[in-house]
Amino acid sequence: MPKMKSNSGAAKRFKRTASGGFKRGQSHLRHILTKKSSKRKRHLGEKLEIHANDEAMVRRLLPYS
Repeated sequence: MPKMKSNSGAAKRFKRTASGGFKRGQSHLRHILTKKSSKRKRHLGEKLEIHANDEAMVRRLLPYS
């Protein structure tokens, strides 16, 4: 049986946490930053845990993470 492939797009977007979950970055921090407040940009830089409903989908995309 051949090895399964990880989805390369998902591998760039999600990282596994020590507790077994997945963390993700937030959107809206690439451009048009002048109208956004410093507080808003600072909070967008934080990593978040993915929602429990999406956990199964990400686990299927990243079988070896």
